[in-house]
Amino acid sequence: MAQETNATCTPWKTADWFVSPWNYADEITKDFKPPKKVKIHDVTLRDGEQQAGIIFTKDDKIRIAEKLAEAGVHRIEAGMPAVSPMDEAAIKEIVKHKLGPEIFCFSRCMVDDVKRAADCGADGIVIEIPASKELVEQAYKWPMERAIDLSIQATACARENNLYTVFFTIDGTRAGMDFLLNLVDKVAKEGHMDAFTLVDTFGVLSPHGARYFTRKVRERVKTPLEIHFHSDFALGVANTIMAVLEGAEVIHSTVGGIGERCGNAPLEETALALLTLYGINTGLHFGKLNELSRLVADLAGIQVPQNRPFVGEKAYSIESGIVTNWFRNAYQENPTTVFPVHPSFVGHETPQIVLGKKSGIDNLLIWAEKHGLSIAEEKQLEVVARVKKASHDLKRNLTPAEFKRIVEDVQAGR
Repeated sequence: MAQETNATCTPWKTADWFVSPWNYADEITKDFKPPKKVKIHDVTLRDGEQQAGIIFTKDDKIRIAEKLAEAGVHRIEAGMPAVSPMDEAAIKEIVKHKLGPEIFCFSRCMVDDVKRAADCGADGIVIEIPASKELVEQAYKWPMERAIDLSIQATACARENNLYTVFFTIDGTRAGMDFLLNLVDKVAKEGHMDAFTLVDTFGVLSPHGARYFTRKVRERVKTPLEIHFHSDFALGVANTIMAVLEGAEVIHSTVGGIGERCGNAPLEETALALLTLYGINTGLHFGKLNELSRLVADLAGIQVPQNRPFVGEKAYSIESGIVTNWFRNAYQENPTTVFPVHPSFVGHETPQIVLGKKSGIDNLLIWAEKHGLSIAEEKQLEVVARVKKASHDLKRNLTPAEFKRIVEDVQAGR
């Protein structure tokens, strides 16, 4: 459906969504400082593939990149050339396709990695450096000076190769704030930095911490800010939103939230929350989201949780009798009274009314009409009772054949 443009349209209620008007109260929004434009930097092909057990082939990566372009993402982080010859070949092929989005590579703070990215024809590069004392000393076994020197050399090399350079401090949220900002200053002055990424590698920020982090960095760092937050406490979306409201301009996200350990901020939920709850439009083609989600899940060999917002198979399914009653009464003329975001807006199939233990008369009537059955009014409660019992015993919803058999038995007095 097309978003309403008439005078009665409000940010919280359009033809495509209906959320709380409280989200837009002046008392709530007065301190928001979002940028004029928010971009999506998709990391599905790099950080997404880092989820244990996910492997994308070269052809898989090309197909996903094509679908990401159709969905309107602004950048695609196509991979890390140093990982394998297959990854390097995939990046080069994606660049050749000229899909529209900018193509970025990810690299360690090493000159050779940067040169590989340049050889791939990438538009930009994300250069990582470990930033917390514990990670550097305990995980890398490096002196901090080495990490700094390597970052200065690598970022300078990126500038020499005309790569848009994003500086990326691993585990930044567990580093001391002064140490982190001094590190960024040093690399920016002695090396090169077009943008700086706020990185919550282990997903350990709270939403309020994310806001504080962004504000403090903004006070010192004048280049554009990017956001790369993980979801170990399931706060990737909330933290990303808080950073955007403090002025961060580029969101790193993955399709379905796949990624290292518990994953990254999911593209679908982040972009839709910004659009509907905050009035911030990233410009995605939202109707492509389900198609994109299915492709990534299929190629990754994973199952999308059935109740995942907007893209889960049963995100728009109803079993309970009371909600089915709402659906029968309101959906045709006022669909967002029943679903906060219209299924067609995100490319989801039409809502499904299923039959099970929690169903009522309204479910029964919808199923009877759908399957061409006529059930006498005095028999309807008995049919519902048998449906509930059968669903309970089977521990699942009923199939059309099972429903028809129950109706036949009740009608025949069996």
